[in-house]
Amino acid sequence: MNKINLKSYTLEELENFVHQMGQPSYRAKQIYKWIYRGQTDFEKMTDLPKSFIKELEDVAFISSLKIYKKYASDDGTIKYVFALDDKNIIEGVKMKYSFGTTACISSQVGCAMGCAFCASTQDGLVRNLAWWEMADEVLAMEKDLQEKVSRVVVMGSGEPLLNYKELIKFLRILNSPLAFNISYRRITVSTCGIVPYIISLADENIPVTLAISLHAPNDAIRNSLMPINKTYPISQLLDAARYYIMKTKRRITFEYILILDVNDTKECAYELCTLLKGLLCHVNLIPFNPVEGKEFKRSDDAKVREFEQILLENNISATVRRETGADINAACGQLRRSLLER
Repeated sequence: MNKINLKSYTLEELENFVHQMGQPSYRAKQIYKWIYRGQTDFEKMTDLPKSFIKELEDVAFISSLKIYKKYASDDGTIKYVFALDDKNIIEGVKMKYSFGTTACISSQVGCAMGCAFCASTQDGLVRNLAWWEMADEVLAMEKDLQEKVSRVVVMGSGEPLLNYKELIKFLRILNSPLAFNISYRRITVSTCGIVPYIISLADENIPVTLAISLHAPNDAIRNSLMPINKTYPISQLLDAARYYIMKTKRRITFEYILILDVNDTKECAYELCTLLKGLLCHVNLIPFNPVEGKEFKRSDDAKVREFEQILLENNISATVRRETGADINAACGQLRRSLLER
């Protein structure tokens, strides 16, 4: 008989499961709390009756995500490569800040979006991750670090909004007092701009920080960098952003990778100011990380600072993202691809 992975159960499903075993529903909450403390051994769940533990061991188990590779940076960043049960691999990154520990997690194995500057998309989409596999990334980091994660960013491999149902379950688990108990304000979801799902997310009453990968001030440049723009051009994307702001009362972040002589000119900076004028937003400027097989080059520091200054002088909130893990190739997707090629 195949045993059931209890980590794949929501609390409601777990309640049904223990009820079928003739146990009171509160046993489900006990097991649930243990799961999100990182416990996978029924014997160590000290508030469960030994007779029930025996029954559980016969029919169920709690999976544990395997750390396949781990790379530590001099700045405290740790890059993880996780091995899934089906032999696929995904990446996650732990970043240490003054306010606590942030986990960057993947939402898909690979990515289908085809962004010209990104390593994650080079081998296409393999599959979506289940909500509990996303949760397992956080649990694996917490277990390895022996500390709680205080913030989560869904900015690893994949387009989160194209794994919408599983993403929503995952976000609710992150926020649940019985699980991770992380405030929605400490959770960021990144998207390349799937307009219908931005609107759906705004209506979910899950006020996470939305980070939109913009990377261009006009459709001509964005079309060349991001195929999704041909389906949802910038005008539609900004309308969705305004709706999200109105519904959630949250400031949106626009991610903007600076690529030499592509989108880093003064003209681009001024055009971006006009585009975002009056919007409750912050621009996160990211100097391009070279990707093998891509001919793009990184903007020099002077151009990056000039671009930032133009935005600030025009009352657009902006910062240059602090770079972490440069010595361990922590750019999303690069490590997975190098391992797959071996």
